[in-house]
Amino acid sequence: MRVFKNKWFNRWARNEKISGATLRKAAETIISGHVEADLGASLFKKRIAKAGTGKSGGYRTIVGYKKPNSERIIFLYAFSKNERANISHKEEAALSMAAEVFISATDQQVSELLKRGSVWEVKS
Repeated sequence: MRVFKNKWFNRWARNEKISGATLRKAAETIISGHVEADLGASLFKKRIAKAGTGKSGGYRTIVGYKKPNSERIIFLYAFSKNERANISHKEEAALSMAAEVFISATDQQVSELLKRGSVWEVKS
């Protein structure tokens, strides 16, 4: 399983000091079926703990993943629980489209996205 983050999420994770190890652990729990919500169309909501507050006061991430046997998972969007309750239907539709395109991309297309800096592969 390869774990990725898009350009927006990469900047957000860096600002929030979310480590690659934290994202990989979250990806592993998503793959094992432990998610807060299945939003449909290959989108899932997963909580990540904020340092010192735990998951309930932490972050909500929106992740693209096609279960059960996708070789890729991508972190697309995130927000603090105290910032907002959820994403809008428009945001959900846009994120779903982005997830589907990325998940169905060829390895060559993913390599090109990596070269361009549109996505980053998460290393632990």
